[in-house]
Amino acid sequence: MSPPLRVVITGAGCVTAIGNSVAEFGDALFAARSGIVPLGPLSEPGLSFRCAAQVQGFHAEELLEPQLFQLSERSSQFAMVAARQAVQDSQVLSGYSPEAMAVVMGCSAGGRSAEEPELAKLYTGQGRVHPFTVPRAMASCGASLVSILFGITGPVLNFSTACASSAHALGHAFHMVRAGMVKAALAGGHEAPLTYGFLKAWEAMRVVSPTSCKPFSSLRDGMTLGEGAAVFVLEERESARRRGAVVYAELCGFGMSSDAFHLTQPCASGAATAMRAAIRDAYGLPEEIGYINAHGTGTTANDRAEASAIHEVFGERSAEIPVGSTKALHGHAIGACGALEALATILALQHRRLPVSVGAEPPDDALGLKLIHCSAAMPAAAALSNSFAFGGLNASLFFRRADMEGA
Repeated sequence: MSPPLRVVITGAGCVTAIGNSVAEFGDALFAARSGIVPLGPLSEPGLSFRCAAQVQGFHAEELLEPQLFQLSERSSQFAMVAARQAVQDSQVLSGYSPEAMAVVMGCSAGGRSAEEPELAKLYTGQGRVHPFTVPRAMASCGASLVSILFGITGPVLNFSTACASSAHALGHAFHMVRAGMVKAALAGGHEAPLTYGFLKAWEAMRVVSPTSCKPFSSLRDGMTLGEGAAVFVLEERESARRRGAVVYAELCGFGMSSDAFHLTQPCASGAATAMRAAIRDAYGLPEEIGYINAHGTGTTANDRAEASAIHEVFGERSAEIPVGSTKALHGHAIGACGALEALATILALQHRRLPVSVGAEPPDDALGLKLIHCSAAMPAAAALSNSFAFGGLNASLFFRRADMEGA
């Protein structure tokens, strides 16, 4: 039996609260510059929190063809713009036929900015519902529009698994390329959920910080919501080499699990199962991991469960492995968070630098983790990126630096 194909990242694009390109995102990431800002008018009707990680300076009408702009809303517009950046970065379309490529996206909330205003008109008798409301509101709208934008006729999928959506998308795209189902894939996630109804629903759960999220800090008081997109080009390594593609990193393993426990309460054993599965899928060892980009929401329950899971998987090494959450920079972007954090992990490997875990001071020492309080060199060549979602749906991605032997 021949060994599985190896899969590399050859292109990336993003629209985020800390930058609308990979270069801008990387600059803010390593400068620990947060994109969490006041909500503005959205907070006026009595919200108990005032901030979110909002994308700035994004003008879809200037970036997309008129027909695609009219068919889309903010979330799917993020997807198309980020995907176009990734395609231009990698020049992947010149290497493969349209049917040999896939589009695999993660989006959980769907087109909230298309749906909520139309429902408000309906319930208040202020007008007719727009005829494009249904396609704009579909969670799969972004994936479909990306395939239309580039003429990709291979498999097109969307994962809606809450906060693990885009990590699941990346993992399944990775498996499709590794198995030879497709030659290349555009994969990632997008989300634009910052509408009044969505914010009020999260407020009712009492898990949103009144100020800003502080993952793994003893002062943590909840999460901070965000929006954005990140999309990657995944290719089989030898094919990428033959066409001279530049490689960001190698995606080596993907693990997933279900807690089968509770819709909203996390379970350490389920998260540990996903991390172990990612390491096993990469034919790796726990000793290789030199950075964990944690799910790290800043809620008491999540941070404790994830810390326990890390101890379960890595044992005594748990106090030595640098752990951080980048959500205090780009916010918790729901279905897109796995893709944003995969980008942070890839850039950490590429630049050999550890992103600061902003807000982690003073640390919760009871968690027993080595939190990243200042930017430092990253000598290790392998990292995990974790996404743990409501419903007990867990995903973990294993990345290696591109300049490792044979990569």
